[in-house]
Amino acid sequence: MSEAARILLVDDDQGFLTLLSMRLSAEGFAVETAYSGRECLQKIEGFLPDLVISDLRMDVMDGMELYEKIHKLMPFVPVIMITAHGSIPEAVAATQQGVFSFLPKPIDRAQLLELIHKALEQKGRLPESLRVDSESGFVTRSPRMLELFEQLKLVAPSEASVLITGESGSGKELFARAIHSVSSRAQGPFIAINCGAIPAELLESELFGHVRGSFTGANKDHPGLFQAAKGGTLFLDEIGDMPLALQVKLLRVLEEKTIRPVGSTQTIPIDVRIISATHRELPQMILDKHFREDLYYRLNVIHFSLPPLRDRREDIPLLAESFLRDVASKQKPGVRAFAAGAMELLTAAEWPGNVRQLYNAVEKMVILSPGPIISAAHVRWCIGSEALETPSLAEAKNQFERDYLIETLKKTHGNVSKAARAAKRNRTDFYKLMARHNLQASMFKMGRREEETVE
Repeated sequence: MSEAARILLVDDDQGFLTLLSMRLSAEGFAVETAYSGRECLQKIEGFLPDLVISDLRMDVMDGMELYEKIHKLMPFVPVIMITAHGSIPEAVAATQQGVFSFLPKPIDRAQLLELIHKALEQKGRLPESLRVDSESGFVTRSPRMLELFEQLKLVAPSEASVLITGESGSGKELFARAIHSVSSRAQGPFIAINCGAIPAELLESELFGHVRGSFTGANKDHPGLFQAAKGGTLFLDEIGDMPLALQVKLLRVLEEKTIRPVGSTQTIPIDVRIISATHRELPQMILDKHFREDLYYRLNVIHFSLPPLRDRREDIPLLAESFLRDVASKQKPGVRAFAAGAMELLTAAEWPGNVRQLYNAVEKMVILSPGPIISAAHVRWCIGSEALETPSLAEAKNQFERDYLIETLKKTHGNVSKAARAAKRNRTDFYKLMARHNLQASMFKMGRREEETVE
């Protein structure tokens, strides 16, 4: 039998709070109550609600101030606002800031239950606007990554070769899978091979296949990955580690669309799309004569450069929450959340190993966690002090400036004139700041249609 959904009710009207608590308890929900925003914040990490229902108008801390604090603690917990002073402007303001829904008093029981069920359907997965590709599991709210995914959607239907660059662990294979999953080859296989993980003398056979007797140990014909990927995508990871002699043969394959297995005199037509990736600087390798320039241009028809995790820190809470749910569901279901201080440490850490390192760290935290909530002390112990190095003042200023620009542009839906006025800067200076941080107004216009719909 599944665990009852947990609802935290917040209202300074004790009579209304008691009545609503009784009604929802009778519906089978696990209900906790708080008579103020402060009491809610004291209880929220211990109760771990699936949903918060709060009054909008309360003394000391109103509902929207409480919502802001809840969102920082637990960004995926939906919040429903209730008020006796409901109005269209308040409803619009609340929903634009991320409140799940808004109900006036007196409450219609059927409408409230319908909203609760919709909110609980959302809970337990990331908001759809943040899950760019559910097949690959790529999750982001970073404007830079969202812009790359907009480009991905344009590139994926073509047959053009794609080169993905970025630091180790930054998600290059996931990005390649995302391209494959929305391409016309999505129903075909996605075959990945790490060119640096296989000895040079075996890599040719792995890619092109071999015939029986072609070398010692070749006891039967082997088709190779180009044939295995027929009708789909072949992902050549760490292409910069491919030996020069094999680069020549790969270039011919790409030019002629045929392969010749090792030891064979027959050529075989191929039907694959090539996506390659590397953490190396291929242009410098070309200058150093370690990578063929003609092959580089064959592979680099379309180029995507993935930012390291430290340059998209806004994704760290999303990824950490997603990884926690994934690991806990498989290995330790009792672990349910990060404490607020724990998430702050995760967001501040450097993560030189990028997304891969973050996943491994979260897996370690979940497995070794002594309780349902991962504490800040547990995070610090698991990731070690080296990952929590204090950034330089220049780095901190640069990160603050970028975060400030992003938040300002989000609030103005990409309207640079409004954003510049809010920042008390002229438009020319604001555009220069945006260019310095590789930000474009188009990245922030996605919420505009939703705003107009609400209005």
